[in-house]
Amino acid sequence: MSDVIKLLPDSVANQIAAGEVIQRPASVIKELVENAVDAQATSIQIILKDAGRTFIQIVDNGVGMSDTDARLAFERHSTSKIRNADDLFSLSTMGFRGEALASIAAISQVELRTRRHDAQLGTRLLLNASTCENQEPYLCAPGSNFIIKNIFFNVPARRKFLKSNQVELSNIIKEFEKLALVNNEIEFTLVHNDHLMYKLSPGSFLQRITALMGKNLEEQLLPVDIDTSLVKISGYVGRPQSARKRNAFQFLFANERYMRHPYFHKAILTCYDQLIPQDEQPIYFLKFTVSPDSIDVNIHPTKTEIKFENEQPIWQILAAGVRETLGRFSESPSIDFDVQDAPSIPAFAADRNVRPPEAGTTKGYNPFAQPHKVKTVTQNWEELYKNFERNKRFGADENNMTESITEQTIPSAIEPTLIEADDVRDDYLQIKGRYIISPVMSGMMIIDQHRAHVRILYDQYVSQMTQQSITSQAILFPEVIHLSKAQSVILCSILPEIEKMGFSIAQMSGDDWSVTSIPAGLENVKVVDLILQLIESVEQGGASVRERVMEHLSLKVAEKAAIPYGRSLKSDEMQRLVADLMRLPNPNYTPDGKTVIVLMSQEQLSRLF
Repeated sequence: MSDVIKLLPDSVANQIAAGEVIQRPASVIKELVENAVDAQATSIQIILKDAGRTFIQIVDNGVGMSDTDARLAFERHSTSKIRNADDLFSLSTMGFRGEALASIAAISQVELRTRRHDAQLGTRLLLNASTCENQEPYLCAPGSNFIIKNIFFNVPARRKFLKSNQVELSNIIKEFEKLALVNNEIEFTLVHNDHLMYKLSPGSFLQRITALMGKNLEEQLLPVDIDTSLVKISGYVGRPQSARKRNAFQFLFANERYMRHPYFHKAILTCYDQLIPQDEQPIYFLKFTVSPDSIDVNIHPTKTEIKFENEQPIWQILAAGVRETLGRFSESPSIDFDVQDAPSIPAFAADRNVRPPEAGTTKGYNPFAQPHKVKTVTQNWEELYKNFERNKRFGADENNMTESITEQTIPSAIEPTLIEADDVRDDYLQIKGRYIISPVMSGMMIIDQHRAHVRILYDQYVSQMTQQSITSQAILFPEVIHLSKAQSVILCSILPEIEKMGFSIAQMSGDDWSVTSIPAGLENVKVVDLILQLIESVEQGGASVRERVMEHLSLKVAEKAAIPYGRSLKSDEMQRLVADLMRLPNPNYTPDGKTVIVLMSQEQLSRLF
């Protein structure tokens, strides 16, 4: 039998590595800009066409490369950042793996023009899918000039995986923001399809934040400055009133490198307990400076996951520092104990029939209660006791019976079960104006009446909108939406489709938008949240914009028009509601995934007794 294990060619190995390192055009920009930062560049230009699909150019004024280094840089595991394994634990550069350029060259056509500052001539290098086609002396500016064309041209499946130009451009802008934020001393330029999107001058960290995220953000930020032997943390956190349900700016950096760290994110969230609603997120821009040998960035090829040696102590330092900042800049009013100029309190005529409570008996005391009413209650205690004994002997009243059923009989661990229409009987009982209970052949069925009606109305509204046009409703006071640059790109791409659905949205200045009309039926819906949800759903892909708008609109109208909790239903109304619900293809859940029906089997009921 012949040998079956073969050594893969370098070109194949590079394509495999590219699958992890280069996922989309934004990945190419990240790797090349990080290389430019490591090359000590003070100016970096990014020029794109078609959201990087066909053309990406990164120009820097860094140290440049010799002709030998230029050719060797595209070989796998070739790097100038480390020399041995010990260097992995003392990294001071953004790159170190030596895989990025080889991975980029494996899935694109690359041209490199580079020259060292002390050289007369530079080098021009052409590569096509890892194959070097030409290398020659070339007269060019000092630094490096990378041109990447037709990304994934030789990997059709990966190219097909790319999303629309607007979504890919949005991803590029997000990556650009991370790189530009932490490298605030470098000049950055971003051009897309000959349109200048960013021109960022060197400046302070705060100046870079406002240049990228908007000048109105500056007054919402509080400075953080922590310096300990373990870690130095600097940057800004948002005031509690700047918290957002969506589009919250949250950036963490470790040794000038962007990172995702849920553990430290949780530390920040704990500082905002009782200060912001649970469904909102604070904004923060924080830089961590630690000893390079106390962190490990060699966890994932993207290098955004970082392991800290002293995570728990740093967690406590971070939480204490953010709490101190929020407390130091607290805007809550202070109590003034100087009573010299305090206004006088008017005196009221005392009622001699109402005696103040004795010391230690203030609980339940009401100075405005009428004496004869209190007397009436105390005189009827015997009758109250008789009623209590009667209830104890013959059973609880309707309210107590309701609480017994809803809070004790139904175990929390019961999962919703698919119900067949033939299994449902016509005997219904309503509990507390909220649940409908009916015996079924397999046990007992419990229906949330409001959610059931939402499910029914939603399907009706979606069907109507598919067949009819949606009318528009003007807003008395236009809503203003503050978006990031990436979100504005997405909104521009879906604006024609949104306007067909009844919205009227206009760009004011920069990335601020004004909503003047909405679809009829959304008068009491938070329009800003709805628009942000649409933008997020487009970024994630899936259904068309029209379908998303119809789904959001139908759900909001259905929730507003559905039977409210607490409304009593007659027997025929409950019967009609259940019948309409059972005719639906998916009656068990609301459109947003909430449970409508819970089934308790006879075996589960028996176990309760």
